[in-house]
Amino acid sequence: MKHNKITCILLVLMGWFGNTQDLIQKSYSLDECISIALENNLDLKSANLRANSAKVNHQQSKANFLPSINGNFNLGVNDGRSIDPFTNDFINQELTFSNMGLSLDMTIFNGFRLLNAAKQNHLNRKASELEKEAAQQDLVLNVTLAYLQVLNNKAVLDLTKQRYETTKKQLKIQEDFYKNESGNPADYADILGQIANDETSILISKSNLNNSRLNLVRLLNLPGNIQIDPKSILLDFEKYTLSAEGVYKEALQNLATFKATELRIEAAKKGVSVAKSQFTPEISVFGGVNTNYSSVAETFVSTGTSIIQTDDFITVSDQDFPVMTEQTSFASQRIDYKDQLDNNLNTVVGVAVSVPIFNSFNAKNNVALEKIMVEESILELERTHLDIKNTIAQVHFDMEAVYNRYQSLQKQVNAYEESYRINEIRFNNGISNFLNYVTSKNNLDNTKVNLANAKYEYLLRVLVLDYYRGQSL
Repeated sequence: MKHNKITCILLVLMGWFGNTQDLIQKSYSLDECISIALENNLDLKSANLRANSAKVNHQQSKANFLPSINGNFNLGVNDGRSIDPFTNDFINQELTFSNMGLSLDMTIFNGFRLLNAAKQNHLNRKASELEKEAAQQDLVLNVTLAYLQVLNNKAVLDLTKQRYETTKKQLKIQEDFYKNESGNPADYADILGQIANDETSILISKSNLNNSRLNLVRLLNLPGNIQIDPKSILLDFEKYTLSAEGVYKEALQNLATFKATELRIEAAKKGVSVAKSQFTPEISVFGGVNTNYSSVAETFVSTGTSIIQTDDFITVSDQDFPVMTEQTSFASQRIDYKDQLDNNLNTVVGVAVSVPIFNSFNAKNNVALEKIMVEESILELERTHLDIKNTIAQVHFDMEAVYNRYQSLQKQVNAYEESYRINEIRFNNGISNFLNYVTSKNNLDNTKVNLANAKYEYLLRVLVLDYYRGQSL
């Protein structure tokens, strides 16, 4: 039995390990990453929940126009001095009692509070939906940027590995010189130092790549690490023609954040109308049906008549004769539950008017607070405009600077490639020293890394600008 348990545990662990390996080995395209993030991201789920809450609040504000209908029922036992609910007499005995009723209450007028509250919640609902859309747009942008960052770090890692392989080839040449006791022994030692430097660069590049992958995994809310498919995204390097002002104008028209903030202002204004309704009377209608039961309730049933003598008398010829009378006899009988409910049934209808006279300035202060919220909403919109406008201007400036730097780096790469080619030939033939060789090699390698970084930096900023324009990424 023990061996069976161990076998089951091993199978589960192997299955889990196999699934983890599949996750690590599978290459995800950008579209797949975006789809996973839209389904798994926790921040987006929170935005969805807020939108759902706003939807429920809106539905409730519309339901508040309907009447309120409530029923009640109670059943109990009373012992000792109490009031008989059937006769309203004081009694001193145990009794079982029961009451039931049905009540209705409906507001007819309250200064349009219900109407304005429904409109306010409708605006808040639309704003929440736009905020959810904005959260989706933000998530798509962040996933795309994280994806490109992984590609960038992967490209840099490939360059550092290529640099390492080139150095290894040179090490082989210098090692042969060293063993044959030809050439400069210091060159061999310098190559060994360069190998160590290249290995360090590879470790740093691997660390950067791993960190960027972890950032992407966090956005996707997936366990472990993932691989990406470089072929899934087309990297076009073209000069961006739209100005920063043009991007901002399109952002005003298309960005969900602006629309959501504007709706929040309209909702806050409706909140002022809701608060002002506290100054107006409230008119409502009400109605109800009630009945009750008591275990001591009873009725009396006639059982016959008899002739009895009264205390009165008449005198005839100086002789008194008692006065006789006919008396009906009664017997008590319990009234059953159903009959009592029918007999005690009563209804009530009416109109209620509540006029606010003085409420410790609550209404006045609530209106003032709602007006402050309107001002805060307006300031938030202005802040949003200013922040996004400044961000667009900064990103656009950086994008142009990176584009110019890319063009300059491209020229440097071409120049350093030729310089490295010449110095490598001269060094291998013993004409030039190691310093000239390694200087031209490092210049070329560093410029290639900078060129790769500049390319991805430019593409990242273009994507940010397109995001503000409301373009699909």
